[in-house]
Amino acid sequence: MANFMIPETQLNRSGKAIPLLGFGTAEFPFGSSDNVKEHLLHAIQLGYRHFDTASIYLSEQPLGEAIADALELGLINSREELFITTKLWCSDAHGDRVVPALQRSLRCNLS
Repeated sequence: MANFMIPETQLNRSGKAIPLLGFGTAEFPFGSSDNVKEHLLHAIQLGYRHFDTASIYLSEQPLGEAIADALELGLINSREELFITTKLWCSDAHGDRVVPALQRSLRCNLS
């Protein structure tokens, strides 16, 4: 099988190249698999560098753990090699709920 290169685009501010295709971390029903961390670590092994998550998916913590394992195993040299996008669930997208929801996401070892 031929190698497939994921197209990238330059971010204006940092100049870094972000992959246009991200690895989605949702499963249904949310949080139903015990193997999430292993699947995410395998995605890193395959070369994925952009991960899309959300607190409702219950995958932020396993993603943080997979990143820590990838660093320990030498699959990546630094967290800076990865792009993690997350989003608010609609119930958190209201005034006083936004900042606490974002803080919860950042506490999941993604930063």
